[in-house]
Amino acid sequence: MVDARIDITGEQCPLTYVKVLLKLEEMAPGQTLQVRMRGNEPRQNLPATLREEGFQTTEPLPEGENDIFCMEVRKPGI
Repeated sequence: MVDARIDITGEQCPLTYVKVLLKLEEMAPGQTLQVRMRGNEPRQNLPATLREEGFQTTEPLPEGENDIFCMEVRKPGI
């Protein structure tokens, strides 16, 4: 179950990470955020960085065309 969504397809690193982190800070422990992103850099860097910070993530999966990927991030705590 997804509790919130964020679209960062128009952002470049490091703003992709900053925007996702700010959204996660608004959420309660145990909630899940769906992240929509574009390009290889956020697809590779964002999940790795979030995991280092203690978040659980799914692998980014392609969402149609245009180099867009979608993943889920679970905020720890429950």
